[in-house]
Amino acid sequence: MTRIYFSVVNVVVTLFLFTKSDIKTTVLPVAKNKGFFAMAAAPMTNILRLPHVLFWIWLHLLQFDVSNQTINLEEDAINKKDRPIPSGRITLNSAVILRWALVPLCLALSTLYSAETVYASIALVTFTLIYDEMHAHAGHWLVRNVVNALGFASFEVGASLIAGSNSHALDADGVLSVLVSAGIIATTIHAQDFKDEDGDRAIGRRTVPICFPAFARWTIVIPLIVWSFVLSTLWQLDTLMSCALTVLAIFIGGRYFFLRSVSGDQVSFYWYNVWLSIAHALPGYYRIRHT
Repeated sequence: MTRIYFSVVNVVVTLFLFTKSDIKTTVLPVAKNKGFFAMAAAPMTNILRLPHVLFWIWLHLLQFDVSNQTINLEEDAINKKDRPIPSGRITLNSAVILRWALVPLCLALSTLYSAETVYASIALVTFTLIYDEMHAHAGHWLVRNVVNALGFASFEVGASLIAGSNSHALDADGVLSVLVSAGIIATTIHAQDFKDEDGDRAIGRRTVPICFPAFARWTIVIPLIVWSFVLSTLWQLDTLMSCALTVLAIFIGGRYFFLRSVSGDQVSFYWYNVWLSIAHALPGYYRIRHT
């Protein structure tokens, strides 16, 4: 029994480590959290749906992360040595088997909710395949940003369908929320690339910081400020909230522009996730004001 217990614990820890770096930004209700987004965009009518939403997100995130980490061995060996493959917790062959075993598990889980949730799962699996196995992650920065945006949109649609009272369709505000979120991701997701520039350069990746070293940081400053104005208008924020969102965007942009060390970029990315979390919560704010 003791051996079985430690084996189970080892498996659980290994699975957690695959998703560890994304837990705070994708699963928990902070940063670019799809669970938080789903509660606002759906909106969530029953708090008992929250565990369903979070588990659906986590399992699909695990599918993406295992796929990504079986592809980016060189990058992880440089930037993220504590991940399961470079740390030796799991072999590459075992990780590849796990990667493909997770696909039917994700689809099977989605069948418990609706056909439309299955479609979102299929879309997410497809964009994962394009991003990783078809090497969009190492291609042109524009393709990478667009595929990222479509993948995040798939996360959001699936999670919102599970969160809402109708698992077969999103209402007009929900659809608009997903479209706006995809636009934000497509134009700002490279905020994550500045802290990884050394590793990305070592494996030949063509990210925005590498392709446009002279003005790459302006591509964070300007979009964050512009999106703050757009969101303020779209979700009808009052003056105080609009100013706070815009000031936060200027603060983050200033950090990216002036604090250019790896540690500085890591902290700036955390602040970017705070702004993104607020942006994802605004549809809920809008719904509450217009209920």
